[in-house]
Amino acid sequence: MSLSSDLTGRPLGFNTRAIHAGQEPDRETGAVTVPIYQTSTYKQDGVGGLRSGYEYSRSANPTRTALEECLAAIEGGVRGLAFASGLAAEDTVLRALCNPGDHILLPDDAYGGTFRLVARVLNRWGLDYTPVAMHDLAAVQAAIRPNTTVVWVETPTNPLLNVADIAAVAELSHQHGATLVVDNTFASPYLQQPLSLGADVVIHSTTKYLGGHSDVVGGAAITADAELGERIAFHQNSMGAISGAFDAWLVLRGIKTLGVRMDRHCANAEQVVQFLTEHPAVSSVLYPGLPSHPQHEIAARQMKACGGMVSFRG
Repeated sequence: MSLSSDLTGRPLGFNTRAIHAGQEPDRETGAVTVPIYQTSTYKQDGVGGLRSGYEYSRSANPTRTALEECLAAIEGGVRGLAFASGLAAEDTVLRALCNPGDHILLPDDAYGGTFRLVARVLNRWGLDYTPVAMHDLAAVQAAIRPNTTVVWVETPTNPLLNVADIAAVAELSHQHGATLVVDNTFASPYLQQPLSLGADVVIHSTTKYLGGHSDVVGGAAITADAELGERIAFHQNSMGAISGAFDAWLVLRGIKTLGVRMDRHCANAEQVVQFLTEHPAVSSVLYPGLPSHPQHEIAARQMKACGGMVSFRG
């Protein structure tokens, strides 16, 4: 069975890819779960003769490779990369895509760790930035500069749950020669596929829904283009921001149940939203699934369901 279709030629469903992509049975033992290759180095067949392509686990590790292939499959990308944390993925991607003096656009309600990385670390390196309401296309258009190299979208945002129109922002970004990066953590690949909507790179904190068990910290980047994936991989190897073998194994385990967990998360969120909307102490509920949400129609168009995250104001 290939990674794209079953024996009848039909495309593989999401859950099948989540369980099997990158995870062929072990050739020596037949084990159906990918082993944890807890090794730093590998025996070589002579000088320059790599055995199965592995030499040092910072550069590549079989357990991490399995996770990276699975990540690419469930996001519909061509290259997946697994990192030590979501912020390690963000830092590596931005350094791969940008040079000192470049400018990027950020959501004005971006995750605090993302904003801190850009404003207090990469800004000192010479990277300029502008916070903008990503759900306002006119504002995005007005904020783009000739030296804008990256448009960074987080949708839904953390914690205000604003939703950006990925396809529209992708078109606008590409018109100006900018790369569109989408943080898909709050939606997960099960609910939203940014690469199919025109994004160039998808970012995840695998600590959250992908890992799913609160026992691992990790990150991921998935690209729609092989050359871009190779550029990020070069920086990852150079900077050392890799996922360890055991952490990669834990995320692989979590991905196997992502579909059923997200279905339950969404169902539970809808019940919580109903309770909050009827509570006298709550003045407003922020949830893309509500018709009253300003970007409800966009969310309904680009998401399978509206996720498990809910915010509210008292």
